[in-house]
Amino acid sequence: MINDETMDYIGILTKLELSTDERKKAKKDMGRMLAYIDKLKELDTTGIEPVSHIVKQQNVFREDVVTNTDEHEKTLRNAPGQKDSMFMVPKTLG
Repeated sequence: MINDETMDYIGILTKLELSTDERKKAKKDMGRMLAYIDKLKELDTTGIEPVSHIVKQQNVFREDVVTNTDEHEKTLRNAPGQKDSMFMVPKTLG
């Protein structure tokens, strides 16, 4: 299934330079993968709905409602320092 020409093309696409041993191993591995895919094609999947994930998932939509209020003053109480209603922090760049 996988010949040397295909391996050369894959090498160009992946920008990999494989040694002779690595090419042989990759060729064998790809052949086994393709054989497994062919084996899977033998399964009867009529009536089975395709899925993209093993666990059934669905989007949960909700109203986009603002739940927090302006807590500017409360937030500033946690500041190490403040000036003109803004956080004052130590200088980090010279």
